[in-house]
Amino acid sequence: MSSLFVRTLREDPADAEVASHKWLVRAGYIRRAAPGIYSWLPLGLRVLAKVEAIVREEMDAAGAQEVHFPALLPREPYEATDRWTEYGPNLFRLQDRKNNDMLLAPTHEEMFTLLVGDLYSSYKELPLTLYQIQTKYRDEARPRAGLLRGREFIMKDAYSFDIDDAGLEASYEAQREAYQRIFTRLGLDFVIVTATSGAMGGSRSEEFLFPCDVGEDTFVRSPGGYAANVEAVATLSPPPIEASVIENLPPAVVHDTPDTPTIETLVDLANAEHPRADSVAWTAADTLKNVVVTYAHPGGEREVVVIGMPGDRQLDMKRLEAVAFPAEVTAATEDDLKTRPELVAGYIGPEVLGPNGAPRDEQGSGAVRYFLDPRVIEGSAWITGANAHGKHTFGLVSGRDFTADGVLDVAEVKPGDPAPDGSGPLELARGIEIGHIFALGQKYAKALDLKVLDQNGKAVTVTMGSYGVGVTRALACVAENTADDAGLAWPIQVAPAHVHVLATGKDESVFTEAERLAEALEAAGLEVLYDDRPKVSPGVKFADSEILGVPYSLVVGRGLAAGVVEVRTRATGERVELAPDDAVTHLVSTVTAALG
Repeated sequence: MSSLFVRTLREDPADAEVASHKWLVRAGYIRRAAPGIYSWLPLGLRVLAKVEAIVREEMDAAGAQEVHFPALLPREPYEATDRWTEYGPNLFRLQDRKNNDMLLAPTHEEMFTLLVGDLYSSYKELPLTLYQIQTKYRDEARPRAGLLRGREFIMKDAYSFDIDDAGLEASYEAQREAYQRIFTRLGLDFVIVTATSGAMGGSRSEEFLFPCDVGEDTFVRSPGGYAANVEAVATLSPPPIEASVIENLPPAVVHDTPDTPTIETLVDLANAEHPRADSVAWTAADTLKNVVVTYAHPGGEREVVVIGMPGDRQLDMKRLEAVAFPAEVTAATEDDLKTRPELVAGYIGPEVLGPNGAPRDEQGSGAVRYFLDPRVIEGSAWITGANAHGKHTFGLVSGRDFTADGVLDVAEVKPGDPAPDGSGPLELARGIEIGHIFALGQKYAKALDLKVLDQNGKAVTVTMGSYGVGVTRALACVAENTADDAGLAWPIQVAPAHVHVLATGKDESVFTEAERLAEALEAAGLEVLYDDRPKVSPGVKFADSEILGVPYSLVVGRGLAAGVVEVRTRATGERVELAPDDAVTHLVSTVTAALG
């Protein structure tokens, strides 16, 4: 350590929000270069290399072959798949000196597809799975949490190429099993959840999530085994209302409802001044609130959209973003509302929206597009805005008094909501996405004309799968999972060293014996970090050892005069005194067993 390029820090980084970010910086594993961009220092690179090695071993075992693409790529392939536009501001775009458009790759589907199309032409050469471990670039609007959400990150992406859907299914399952082995070897708990395909497209998509309170992903699970990212949860609609019941519903009535711009104030006034005939109290679930959002389309157009949902639900922006892609979604601003004077803030009703409003002209102008939550079924009656300040309509019936342009299932999912498959009530949890697999199908193969000749000599489009692991994010999750109040505590599989030897004393014999033991451990095949710093106090060495998080430490100090040294286990805090050579034997057997 007297020559190692490392500097531990005693204070937390000012921008650290989570444990992994704090300790990776304080331990000298990474160093911030810019928001969401980090330099890797020697100890950090050692851990990173071990994580990558586990990924490589399991990819190779699953039959995949490694390649490596450049990060700097031309525009044309991404334009062919529309992703030059679809990625919007998340894509790093630049020009070379000849004014050719280039990009820093956020992912490499196009390049894999073109490579296979360039070299393969027959079904006899399939199935094929290729992978790479490569740096990716995405211009995140809000990089945060160190390595968990960065603008530059390392990802393993693999792609399978098959002649048909049956082949894709086999390739998909092989990768799915490989992912389970990877995360098990990294010591990470994980949940496999159904997910949306988003920008990737495809018929099937699953995420591997590390359950963690600081995770940005919300997922649900049920007692019966249902698990899904909250964006992929399908809401169960209420049972249909019989036509005879709908026919007997009374006509809608507009009431004065002054000073009721919120659901809470509306419900209070409704119960006080317009109670229900059956004496059952009105609740927020009886109201239809109309939420105004803005779609920013890739071409630059801004479109105001309204979504109607029960008043006891909130709009989930992540769910809406998933279905609105490639448009970016934000809450409508005052300037957006000024372009639509028919929208009376706090009192918006369906009569001026969608098919109920002014007809659209050939340019698409006219009524604001209007979508409904799946719970707003035909024949359901609602209290909703009357499109005038201080007025609401009572008993407005869906299907009779208003319709919509379609259904959007984007309201929040609540604990206790029924699972879509009937497997019980849902519970919500947070997690970090560490892997994502997609059955892509033929989206990219069609766009880039990837075909091979089948058994009959006919050209057929190849079927693809895509499989990603966030390598640097997985490393951060391991740190998040094992760190404690004193620092990092790496599992043996990815630790920068197996044993940290500490010479804690002023006597020369302490350093001589510590060096001998370090050499003995290395000769036995263990990786050793030796703290040989001569003028550093034992307290500082112990603190540094805890921050760095090497799984075992061997302390040579005051006990040497009595013929003993101390072996410490970082994760448990266990300490045991042994004779020096016995300590070496103990550590060699312990580490060897832990490594399997």
